[in-house]
Amino acid sequence: MNTHKSEEPLDWIARFVPLVKSDGTFLDVACGNGRHARYLINLGYQVTAMDRDISAIRKSKNADSIELIEADLEDGSPWPLGSRKFDGIIVSNYLYRPLFPAIIDALDDDGILIYETFSLGNEKYGRPSNPNFLLKPGELLSACSDELRVIAYEDGLLKTPSPAVKQRICAIKSPFDGLPSPL
Repeated sequence: MNTHKSEEPLDWIARFVPLVKSDGTFLDVACGNGRHARYLINLGYQVTAMDRDISAIRKSKNADSIELIEADLEDGSPWPLGSRKFDGIIVSNYLYRPLFPAIIDALDDDGILIYETFSLGNEKYGRPSNPNFLLKPGELLSACSDELRVIAYEDGLLKTPSPAVKQRICAIKSPFDGLPSPL
């Protein structure tokens, strides 16, 4: 099984979080136990964490510093955050394709999307193995490329913390202006 149980943030997340202004707002979509939300709070960001079950994060250290939203993102209800915008959005190890437009729309101008999840080929290494929960080749890049400027993208086998096939992207909601990416 290749699920990441550590309390440490995924390397991809930690790498790109500093692109968001230091007093910025973050949304952690499908936050699970809240490891990324807690990481962001410890860095001084304002954090909203959302999941269909927030009981694990509610019991965690620093939970009172995190805005918690309990919402089933897959039941057909409207996006629970309305027109709110965030300076950064994190999605890790979660895929529900109909949410791509809402997630991108929730980014403020110059907002950063940091997304990492499993893709086809992962079934050789464990769960998830259902194709409904695995990105097709280049799918994450395609989902972001119309409205976001890609800063970094990877698609392939990761060997640590355990073998998994993933796609990951960091992108900014900013039109291409000929300037280099803000790395």
